[in-house]
Amino acid sequence: MANSDERVSFGFREVSAEEKTRLVGDVFTAVASRYDLMNDLMSLGSHRLMKRMLVEMSGARPGHQVLDLAGGTGDIAQLLAPVVTSAGQVVLADMNPAMLAIGQDQMLDSGLTQVQCCCAKAEALPFANDRFNSVTIGFGLRNFTAKHEALQELKRVLKPGGALLVLEFSKPVNPWLDAAYQSFQSAWPALGKLVVGDAASYRYLIESIRVHPDQEALKLMLADSGFSEVEHHDLLGGIAAIHRAVA
Repeated sequence: MANSDERVSFGFREVSAEEKTRLVGDVFTAVASRYDLMNDLMSLGSHRLMKRMLVEMSGARPGHQVLDLAGGTGDIAQLLAPVVTSAGQVVLADMNPAMLAIGQDQMLDSGLTQVQCCCAKAEALPFANDRFNSVTIGFGLRNFTAKHEALQELKRVLKPGGALLVLEFSKPVNPWLDAAYQSFQSAWPALGKLVVGDAASYRYLIESIRVHPDQEALKLMLADSGFSEVEHHDLLGGIAAIHRAVA
């Protein structure tokens, strides 16, 4: 885990590791009730297609054990559950109780008894070694306080040969697309104020995207954490990307 003296990025600010954990928690507590609606509005619904691609690329099969980390309100877990069937299990894990409570309600309402909810930090996962066939993370990695430690934890809990799938905002390959998307993003805080009553959380969202490692840097980070066969697939011209790596 990052030590208390280490400075890490919270958007454009440098803060202590402890402060980042608290601030990120505050952000997601503030937006939890309208999180899914805002994702639909900000992505024009495209995040749902990206998450379906993430699940397809995970290689999940009936009987598999799958961890959906930083899974929040559970939309990815809901896609994974029918794939692993009642013979398998999906663990929906998130460090934020407000987000996880919504996810748990979603699972109960959908009758997905093969989904277990767990409040957990990415840097200290409460799971045995070699537990999971695959791990998915949808738009959560950039919020981790200590990414390297989290990736090492993910390698530990994956079975040998298991797959890690990371869907995250990335760097558009076309500078004109990059400029256009940044212009589109500039409307998010006002939209957040209108829909959630909170502009600051969406200013952080924009900043966190802009300081997140690009495709090649994230590939190197995964390789440095001991993963092999690391590859990435750009979505929407690189606005987002899915990285896949093998433990």
